[in-house]
This record gives sequence, structure tokens and C-alpha cells, in this order.
Amino acid sequence: MFPDLARDDVFRLETGRLWLRWPRAADAAAIERYCSRWEVAEHTARIPHPYPPGSAERFIFAAREGNATGRDLTLVLTPLRDMREAIGAVSLEGRAQGRLTLGYAVAPEHWGKGFATEAVEAIIDSGFSLTDAVEIVASSHVNNTASRRVLEKSGFAFVGSGLEGAPARGGLVPCDRFALSRAAWSARRGGLVAHTTVTDLHEVP
Repeated sequence: MFPDLARDDVFRLETGRLWLRWPRAADAAAIERYCSRWEVAEHTARIPHPYPPGSAERFIFAAREGNATGRDLTLVLTPLRDMREAIGAVSLEGRAQGRLTLGYAVAPEHWGKGFATEAVEAIIDSGFSLTDAVEIVASSHVNNTASRRVLEKSGFAFVGSGLEGAPARGGLVPCDRFALSRAAWSARRGGLVAHTTVTDLHEVP
């Protein structure tokens, strides 16, 4: 689904405060630190708690494989002022024709600073710009009001509630569902100044 441009690990997105780049082996310790926090895991479908040893490495391997095949796009968030430390991750997964599924997580010490919204807006711009997807969908636990605000600020519309599978939480959990169509994204983007650029490793200062 994603083109050759995104299938190379030099692919980068730059926002006002973040680099979004492919995860790499050196990110394992940082990813394990925030994924091991219950306040992160509890609102996700796939992050187990306690976080088993080796899970960060398996996540990195799977993310790189998905990126390399063009099936998905999973990027870690690193602040521009300190590009070495991953503070979260954001992804678009292609599991259905014409539709991408959004996911993201941010380390708790960086909550409330707008990083999640910044990363989500950057990756949805890339999702629609680089693929022919007609819709991006997302869901959040019904009690996760912070995640709902991120999605709404990024242009997603609430489409309903229901039970969704959450393997790491032991079954089905109640979620709110959201969607952003290509038409709605185009209309929204037409009134905004472009804020994301695509770059590569050779342009990083």
C-alpha cells in the first residue's frame, strides 16, 4: 500500500517539534520504559502488562518488516532537540482495501504537550498523500478522553461505540470509533498551512 519512498529506513517526517522515523534496535530500551507503564498499556489493545522481556525488540522487528513491505507505516517519535530518545510511536496499518487503521502511544511524561496530536496529524497527512486510501479509522477506550481529544483535534469524526477485540486486555473492551475520510481530510487541509515535510537521514542536521 505504501510506496517505495516509505519502504526505506531513511524515511522521515519532520513536524514543528518532532522527527518521526523508523524504529531501530537502539530504541528498545526507551520503548520498553514507556510500554511497561500501566497507564500506557491499559488503553491499548496489544501492549501486555506486565510487559514481557523482549517485547520491545519484537515490536521493532515487526514494525520494520511491515514498513519494508509497504503494508504498514510505523514510526517512533523523537524530539527535534534530542533525536536519540524515542518518546512514543504512531502507526497506520493497511488491513482492509482502501482503509488504514491509526494507532499511537506516547510516554506519560510527555502527555499534555500536544505531541500525540502533532504526530497523528503528520502521519495521516502522509497516509493520504502517499496512498490511495479513502478512509483512516481509529478507536479509543470509552474512558480515554485524552485520546478522543487527539482524534477530534486531528479531524476525526465520531461514528459510534461498540466492543472491540483487545488481546492484551483479555477479550472485548468498549470503544468509541472514529473515521476520517479523504474528502474531509482534503477539505480540512485546504484551510491549513502545510506543517509536515518528508526528509531522509542525509538531511538530518
